[in-house]
Amino acid sequence: MDIRLHNTLTREKETFSPQNPQRVTMYVCGPTVWSYAHIGNARPPVAFDVLFRLLRARYGANHVVYAANITDVDDKIIGAAAETGKPIAEITALYERIYREDMSALGVIEPTFRPHATEHVAGMIEIIETLVEKGHAYEGQNGVLFHVPSMTDYGKLSGRTRDDMVAGARVEIDGGKRDPADFALWKAAKPGEPPEARWPSPWGEGRPGWHIECSAMAKAVLGETLDIHAGGLDLIFPHHENEIAQSECAHGKPMANYWLHNGFLSMDSEKMSKSLGNVKLVHDLLKEWDGETLRLALMSGHYRQPLDFTASLLTQSKATLDRLYNALRRMDVEADEVGAPQGVVAALSDDLNTPLALAELSALATEANKAEPFEWPRLKGQMLAAGALLGLLQRDPEDWARGDASEAERIDALVAGRVAARKAKDFAEADRIRKELAAEGIEIMDGPEGSTWRRV
Repeated sequence: MDIRLHNTLTREKETFSPQNPQRVTMYVCGPTVWSYAHIGNARPPVAFDVLFRLLRARYGANHVVYAANITDVDDKIIGAAAETGKPIAEITALYERIYREDMSALGVIEPTFRPHATEHVAGMIEIIETLVEKGHAYEGQNGVLFHVPSMTDYGKLSGRTRDDMVAGARVEIDGGKRDPADFALWKAAKPGEPPEARWPSPWGEGRPGWHIECSAMAKAVLGETLDIHAGGLDLIFPHHENEIAQSECAHGKPMANYWLHNGFLSMDSEKMSKSLGNVKLVHDLLKEWDGETLRLALMSGHYRQPLDFTASLLTQSKATLDRLYNALRRMDVEADEVGAPQGVVAALSDDLNTPLALAELSALATEANKAEPFEWPRLKGQMLAAGALLGLLQRDPEDWARGDASEAERIDALVAGRVAARKAKDFAEADRIRKELAAEGIEIMDGPEGSTWRRV
């Protein structure tokens, strides 16, 4: 089945055709590790993790190479080091570890490569030297800049006008620009910046600009032309536009054949921002919600569309997973080794239509709940295979039914209290506990070996 993806570059949905089916390459812009990631930061890793799973299923797990970088030097990191008095390496190591743990909790498969910016400075300098030699870059007052007018089709990704590009350009170097749209490739070291944030170069000590990092890291681990380059909608301009300029002017070939971008996340219909106080950190949300619940919530809307992240969305996502896990738990048999249903594969192959894929999975659960036992092995296998493509149903159904550890301990204590009440012939108390748990959807099952419970 063909995979069709919406290409930001061509503004059309296209059939995906990799350069080499034996080595399909994908690069997704990763985090700047200076603080905790908020839930909006998690949308690209989750959305493109689904694509990674789909590509692995289509071409084979060993034939898909996925890189997501770590930016471990920039102004925010330097600022955090100055504010806390801690070394840069300590700050970046801490927040990278937290980020990777949080993404793992959301079911994100670890990429094939996690290139770090600080490990690829030599490659960045090499690209900058090539750009200078070809007349696409020049040394300014505070570093080296890319000369935007030197690239005739600059702006092809975003489609912005010249005025829009100048107005939206990220101001990185104040002096010495030949053109207002020119952007930094290399930043000269500033007084007071720590030694670990500067490197020697032909233009003096300094550090790379933001955009050149990804050009160098993508080339180093995946090659000069990628099959897929992806990230958030906010990266189209200037970040991805500038990546294209650097890479294509240096190498003389396309940087990527397919560009994918996910839509923004809002909180209760408002833009997420610190000023509004509605920034939700993944790390904090995981204390209240299971990672699969957060993942399903992020996949409930099409990846290219805006998504309003609300408490009701999380509640609904949890209820959906409860229903799916209950269907699996009811089929107390060994699952057949089967592939995901065609409906799920077709939905995901059509530009990662996760809402439709989830609807197909829900219909499969409905079928399972009505099926005869002889059909259970096939249906259970199909549900698990569909879940694997979506990164869902990765828990043991019984474990899911019992809830998180603290909740399970509370229920265990109530069940134990009921057992003690029955032994003491305090049947009124035993009945009260049973009714209290029943109101929460908890069924107590009494047997010769004691009392157990389950969610119904």
